[in-house]
Amino acid sequence: MTKILVIDDEPSIVNLVTAYLKPEGYEIFTATDGPSGLKSARAFKPDLIVLDIMLPGMDGIELLSRLRRESEVYVILLTAKTEETDKVVGLSVGADDYVTKPFSPRELVARVKAAVRRIQTGSGSGLETSVLSFRHLHMDVGARIVKVDDQEIELTAIEFDLLKTLAENRGRVFTREQLLEKVWGGEYFGEMRVVDVHLGHVRQKLGHEDLIATVRGVGYRFEDEPL
Repeated sequence: MTKILVIDDEPSIVNLVTAYLKPEGYEIFTATDGPSGLKSARAFKPDLIVLDIMLPGMDGIELLSRLRRESEVYVILLTAKTEETDKVVGLSVGADDYVTKPFSPRELVARVKAAVRRIQTGSGSGLETSVLSFRHLHMDVGARIVKVDDQEIELTAIEFDLLKTLAENRGRVFTREQLLEKVWGGEYFGEMRVVDVHLGHVRQKLGHEDLIATVRGVGYRFEDEPL
């Protein structure tokens, strides 16, 4: 059974999210502050976390930053409409997606279901055995290992899948919409900025920002030289 952890200090939000997700067959855990949320994430090892940014004891950004040091669990942030900076910061420290409050419960359920399908049947399933080798980049897709100039780097699941999609199609330009469909799933209907933020993070980790070119007004292209 897929395990989902909901971390929010508003009982009405926790009850609402639980009421909509539990009938889908998910096992739901809850926490109402930052410290207990981090403790629950470590104890229950959920497959997905719905995380509010504004939490007592430790805010969601700090919680996420600490969690990313030890886990690649899929994280959906809950943010207020006016928290544009928090959205970008949250994505930069490792959130996979976000939903803006007030939100439609059905929208959240759709996002969760799409994420769970990607987790269960996506490229992280361990069924792929291909190796992608370029002048600077080496990707073992089955083992989900990435090396740049023979140095291993750590990527989140989303970052790995974005890089893999581009590297497998070297020279091809992908629009943001195409990357959203391939990595987040065809039913994703959030904002396209998640692609820009995650690819910015990938570039920083690669140490070679020119490996992923921005095609102005169109999208992104992988440009490392094949071996």
